[in-house]
Amino acid sequence: MKVLLVHNRYQQAGGEDAVVRAEAALLRSHGHEVRLYGRSNDELVRMPVLKAGMDAVWSRSAAGEIDGLCAFYRPDVVHVHNTFLMISPAVYWIAARRKIPVVQTLHNFRLLCPQGTFLRNGAVCQDCLKRLPWRAIPRKCYRGSVPQSTLLAGLLSAHAWLGTYRHKVTRYIALSGYSRACFIDGGLPAEKMRIKPNFVDCSGTPEWGSRSGGLYVGRLSPEKGVETLLEALRILGRNPLTVVGGGPCADAVALALGERYLGIQDSGTVAARMRAAAYLVLPSIGHEQMPMTVLEAFANGLPVIASRRGALADIIQHGVTGLLARPGDAADLAAAIEWAETHPDDMEEMGRAARTEWERKYTAPINYNILVDIYEDAIAAAHGRGSVTQGEQGAWHLD
Repeated sequence: MKVLLVHNRYQQAGGEDAVVRAEAALLRSHGHEVRLYGRSNDELVRMPVLKAGMDAVWSRSAAGEIDGLCAFYRPDVVHVHNTFLMISPAVYWIAARRKIPVVQTLHNFRLLCPQGTFLRNGAVCQDCLKRLPWRAIPRKCYRGSVPQSTLLAGLLSAHAWLGTYRHKVTRYIALSGYSRACFIDGGLPAEKMRIKPNFVDCSGTPEWGSRSGGLYVGRLSPEKGVETLLEALRILGRNPLTVVGGGPCADAVALALGERYLGIQDSGTVAARMRAAAYLVLPSIGHEQMPMTVLEAFANGLPVIASRRGALADIIQHGVTGLLARPGDAADLAAAIEWAETHPDDMEEMGRAARTEWERKYTAPINYNILVDIYEDAIAAAHGRGSVTQGEQGAWHLD
């Protein structure tokens, strides 16, 4: 199979970039021919504002380059991860004109919410769900900016009106059952929606018996619940956590945690920390999709204390693979951390269950089979040969 991956990198690297690299390597390891068309929002630094806005809606340069790639490479499927800002939704139209099926992974909720997280001023907001997102403009939902929020609202509205997202994408990949339900509720066709979680590779078997303390790994930003975490530590009156990551809240974390704040670390150091900790903390107040950190924790036998919100409540079984706390509730988070600290045997058992969950759902071989099934489903649908649909239990069958 020939696969053309399409991905627009943000100015700050994130989990989406890791997923693209991992899926490309996975496909190549099974003999598929993979090409990557990539752009980066770093290009915005030298681009006039008006041109940037026009390119976000329809990038002539990206359209021409992708059209040329399709003509020369003749892929069986175009798998799109992100089009914002430099690639634009033009890719869907180019592929459709050449009758090449398009698979789109939904890494965030941006098709339904300009902010991408269903979060505004620290609270859940779904005011744009099922509506044109013009409310985002006076509220400055995207980066606190009226011009940038206008750009996002205009882009989403234009392509909703054109039917791009309903008609030019052959199959969508949602990362969880919760995410799939949200996108269907927001208007995307249910018959095009498939579920495929992310995955992580993990060599060796984790050990238990000498683990201690908690760990936070990820971006230090408000939507990740960093303020809730710091308040929970103040309520506890002590700090059993080590924090790894960077972001706009990094200075506040460094001030509060001192030498237990490690900053940004490489993947090897993170894995070692995960195998030494007793639990991971993920107190997000925004709607997460499928955080790679959770899957990495599971692979390393680490239970997760997370917010009972969105997909996190799907991924983490309370009392089985971790603990769930009320989002934004520092006292409830503090109580969960205190319970974890005083019940090490129970947390070890949850860690073993988390590892088993990874083995059942989030390994590379399992993910490969699901991904190829989705590709074959999209190809069959594009050529009018029926389709393959995903059953509730993850089984696949012909319509």
